[in-house]
Amino acid sequence: MPPHEGLSHLKEYDIKDSNVELIGTEIDHRVKYKSAATEPAWNNGKVGQIAGLYVWRIEDFELVAWPKERVGEFYDGDSYIVLHSYKIGEKNGEDKLGHDIFFWLGSKTSQDEAGTAAYKTVELDEFLRGVAIQHRETQQAPSDEFIALFPRVKILSGGVRSGFRHVDPEGKPKEITTLLRIFKFPGAGRRADTLVVHEVEPTWQSLDDDDVFILDKGEKIWVWQGKKCSPIEKAKAAQVVHDLTLAKHVDVEVLSQTESRSRLVVDLLGGKNINQDRFQAPRPVSSSRKPDGNGASPRPHRLFRLSDATGKLSFNLVKEGRPIHKADLDGNDVFLLDTGSAIWVWQGLGASKAERGMWMNVAQMYVRQLQQRSESADAHLTPLAAVVEGNESSAFFKALEV
Repeated sequence: MPPHEGLSHLKEYDIKDSNVELIGTEIDHRVKYKSAATEPAWNNGKVGQIAGLYVWRIEDFELVAWPKERVGEFYDGDSYIVLHSYKIGEKNGEDKLGHDIFFWLGSKTSQDEAGTAAYKTVELDEFLRGVAIQHRETQQAPSDEFIALFPRVKILSGGVRSGFRHVDPEGKPKEITTLLRIFKFPGAGRRADTLVVHEVEPTWQSLDDDDVFILDKGEKIWVWQGKKCSPIEKAKAAQVVHDLTLAKHVDVEVLSQTESRSRLVVDLLGGKNINQDRFQAPRPVSSSRKPDGNGASPRPHRLFRLSDATGKLSFNLVKEGRPIHKADLDGNDVFLLDTGSAIWVWQGLGASKAERGMWMNVAQMYVRQLQQRSESADAHLTPLAAVVEGNESSAFFKALEV
């Protein structure tokens, strides 16, 4: 059965089966281009013309510009679109821009929000005349390219549908127990100082010796420094606490795990009867690059060709293992490159409408097939990106050669 057949939509959103299969068809391109011409978010006089970082959140099927002071902050119940426009040269005395479009899916986002983010990403690409690189990002395993856009990433529980859980209808502060985990992003090729502030379940099982935690009980804030945490994580925690106390005047107590009094934080998190001095908890965000002990990718490099040269759309393995070079690509077709840590789709300028229109369908089907294999249980978290011949990024060429 051709890889694009048998695709179906799920009634409820599941990252393993994102509802983006219809994106990329010819009629979809025409509809998107007309829609993009009237989308206020794209027509602000800056998008596509001025280099910079632009962020929108999906709210009730609409794009709402995210405040500049909150760029890098996300809610796990939401979906976002991030546009990174950068100068790559000059043309007729004006800056020539390159564009990366990321749609970020929170782990608890709805099907409607995820579908709208994917749909609007392709629409934005249409607005940019089809030269942008498109990326699908997941909360649990973002790409290094995405993380590198921000000096820090903050992920909180809640979202637009939950009202952020800040205050009750009468405007009074709620009785809260919030636990924030602070750690350095573990990926490769990122900013050297990129830190993640992630809200986690307020229980002692969330603690880890390697990181710093901030426990906010409303009337007081405690900082719990794991015995193996780094100085940069401690400094980041101090900054977060400073921001928290700007809005409310509460006491703050900093406790190192090596101090006997640090036991108080464990008790407050429900661990009064727990007798242990070592804490380990999986980090809620990990790099999409997950090498084994020898530095190898979890899956071998594979290159597939999507072609209808025979009159019937086919999807075949072209090459497995390294090296894979640009010379292995043919501008008359579409290729899918699986590096083990990311999946790239390369669209040749001479590819047919059918080939270009089916790239997302095929990528989704390929991920599903990986998902069914026991050794690729988390394949659905793999970042997806699509590039067009002549507008490739350095990250794509690096993925080819590495």
